[in-house]
Amino acid sequence: MASSRFPALDRSQRLRDRLRLGFAWLVLGLAVFGMLATVGPALGADEAGAQDPGAAIALQARQFVVESGALPGMRLEVEVGTLDPRLKLAPCERIEPYLPSGVRLWGRTRIGLRCTQGATAWNVYLPLTVKVFGPGVESTAALPAGAVLSAADVRAAEVDLAARGTAIVDPGDAIGRTLARPVAPGQSLRAADLRKRQWFAAGETVQITAVGPGFRVSGEGQALGPGYEGQSARVRTESGRIVVGQPVAERRIEIAM
Repeated sequence: MASSRFPALDRSQRLRDRLRLGFAWLVLGLAVFGMLATVGPALGADEAGAQDPGAAIALQARQFVVESGALPGMRLEVEVGTLDPRLKLAPCERIEPYLPSGVRLWGRTRIGLRCTQGATAWNVYLPLTVKVFGPGVESTAALPAGAVLSAADVRAAEVDLAARGTAIVDPGDAIGRTLARPVAPGQSLRAADLRKRQWFAAGETVQITAVGPGFRVSGEGQALGPGYEGQSARVRTESGRIVVGQPVAERRIEIAM
């Protein structure tokens, strides 16, 4: 529920969800081209030399960006790594790319490649870096930890949304926040770079809102501990019941029913 306070961050998360499906199709094609570069001799010199693998990869990425309606205004880059040079893979007539369990096609990642039709079955992993450049926020100068950001300290910029952490995509979500760590000039601001907001302290009276399918009920209670954004907090209601919810604003907590 707390994320509703930050619509720009919600848009960033929804973008990630839309991109995952598109990346799945893209990477399947890229994996095959990557294999031409890394195990070309096993496939046959004539087949491996039929085209430049690097140019083929770039072409696949450009075509995907142009044809995909899920990436308006986004710039996509996919860096295909290489297999361990110590591997001695047997010739294979059919290579099947797949996404390992628990792996996301976002940032530094990998895909699996297995031989499903050949004299010897094998399974290897190919590293990838998936970059998605889009609107974000960066610092305008070097700033120390503890600095309170002003409008002059941040600016809109194109950033890699798939890099470490969650990108801040709206300058308004950074202005007035305190830095948790130093930042360099031109550095993309991420959620982890900012200290969490404390919406209330222990003992304060807070507004409680319980939200469920088709209803919304409000009341008051006393905070049993401090309320930080993104962390659950406990509150004692007027009837004495202890409830747990998400701090969402000044002296406000929401409970999902």
